Amino acid sequence: MASRLTFLGGAGTVTGSKFLLADDGRRVLVDAGVFQGEKELRERNWQPFPVPPQSIDLVLLTHAHTDHVGYLPALVRDGFAGVVLATEATCELAEIVLRDAAFLAERDAEYAASHGYSRHTPPLPLFTEADVERTLRLLRVVDYDEDEDLGEGWTARWTRAGHILGAASIRVRTPSTSVLFSGDLGRHEHPVLRAREVPEGADTVVVESTYGDREHHDPAGAAHEPLADLIRRTARRGGSVLIPAFAVDRTEVVLQTLTNLMRDGRIPDLPVFVNSPMALAALGVYRDPRFAGELRPDLDVTGFVDLPRLHEVHSTEESIALNRPTMPCVIISSSGMATGGRVLHHLEHLLPDSRNAVVLAGYQAAGTRGRALLDGVTTLKMHGRQVAVRAEVLQDEEFSVHADCSELLDWLAALSPAPTAVFAVHGTPESASALAGKAHDRLGLATRPAVLGETVPLP
Repeated sequence: MASRLTFLGGAGTVTGSKFLLADDGRRVLVDAGVFQGEKELRERNWQPFPVPPQSIDLVLLTHAHTDHVGYLPALVRDGFAGVVLATEATCELAEIVLRDAAFLAERDAEYAASHGYSRHTPPLPLFTEADVERTLRLLRVVDYDEDEDLGEGWTARWTRAGHILGAASIRVRTPSTSVLFSGDLGRHEHPVLRAREVPEGADTVVVESTYGDREHHDPAGAAHEPLADLIRRTARRGGSVLIPAFAVDRTEVVLQTLTNLMRDGRIPDLPVFVNSPMALAALGVYRDPRFAGELRPDLDVTGFVDLPRLHEVHSTEESIALNRPTMPCVIISSSGMATGGRVLHHLEHLLPDSRNAVVLAGYQAAGTRGRALLDGVTTLKMHGRQVAVRAEVLQDEEFSVHADCSELLDWLAALSPAPTAVFAVHGTPESASALAGKAHDRLGLATRPAVLGETVPLP
């Protein structure tokens, strides 16, 4: 039977990455992410998996963001019992991400039941902490730049992608073909991590296109000056700055940026609160000496975050107290697109006060509260009620560590041998189409956007 690739997620949308590679009766799933954003997408997380999970032999992970790993426990609950392969840092971070997701899902279901705002009776979590424990037992560590024997004539190789700690592109060779999955690609330079590397080319390439229709623009003046100006103005008016930030990597980049701004005297010496157990656990992984080789060589593994008034918020009581700050401060809390977690309670209390400000630290998918704030809504629904939006809102795209269009094209151009076919994934229809058109016109590559649910034969 010929090799086939099925796009079970991450096609026509920026989330839910799942790519099923089948060859000679064998099935390997690359990434297992949850859908986020629009209601129609979120509801797909609850639909039966398109193939029996027990029929999947292996899962290969590119990195630990929830839109690439967050569906794993549901897959295990429904019968998957194979091995999950990933780099060591991805395994460490995936454990943090999945435990946190289960805890929040169970707590949110309980909260919805007790407050009666769910349509479901009773409200249920997508998966439980017990499902996560079963999932974690399946994780196996692989090394960068080594061929991993997957059995039955299959091999896979992980190459550094420079997106978050542990992130990789994965090249899979089956008995009849080869496929390269880019995963999420970092920029030419990451503020904290070593730069991405170029993997060996393949017959077919599946490339992300999050920023496939745009370029990151270097600031005309000092880096992050709009952010620095916002913090200065907010502090002068007696308000606080809330930064919803992805717990893995984005929090580290935000903390490093605040360290530099404060060290250079560009923002006042304010208390900085990190209110996300997952972000604090991830920060511990970034600071782990085992992973010092993944950081930029000019960074000290222990010193890239150096804020004299940094406070790590662990308890629920401390978190509740931050809903009404007693002095101007900066609060960093997940999730980055305000889809869940402690940040929702902070938004609920801080948004109605015009002295406060909210900084959106990167991409905001359609259908998320972060996107709604970016689009200028005057009210935002949280915990079953509408909350007035009077706080100042700023998007700082300098925080983005996704490759832009030119950087994606550079990555494709560097592949050797050049691919026979390229599919643009993990992007909106507009961004995937834009990248596909430019890859065809500038590089001569047969490129098109992937279609959700589509199965394509491979050369």
